Amino acid sequence: MKIYFAGSIRGGRQDAELYRKVIAVLKEKHQVLTEHVGDLSLSTVEDKGDQAIYEQDTAWLRDCDVVVAECTQVSLGVGYELAYAEAHNKEAHIFYRPNDTQLSAMLSGNEYFKIHRYNSEDELLELVKKLWG
Repeated sequence: MKIYFAGSIRGGRQDAELYRKVIAVLKEKHQVLTEHVGDLSLSTVEDKGDQAIYEQDTAWLRDCDVVVAECTQVSLGVGYELAYAEAHNKEAHIFYRPNDTQLSAMLSGNEYFKIHRYNSEDELLELVKKLWG
């Protein structure tokens, strides 16, 4: 299965280590098209150029089987990726920590998305293993 993992880059890298761990679990059995999102050295400003990033990411979104988005860190890009996934009929799962953020009503009010709340890193990793392990 081809998985598009979405997590905040320019919106903040506070959860980069968490992204890395989720991606590692997903990679045990699947291809993660966006494994760079978990790269701890990735800065908030990528050097590929905005148009190149857009073209690559939307190509990956069209090619993937499922979108897995960690939405605790607010990110316009992740919101866009989720809307793109919905527009292209891609299965989409949203994970977030309700104690650390309030999910946008545009996501939580949309029955298209499968929303998973979690409170700890261990709980998140177990959810990911249960779904795709």
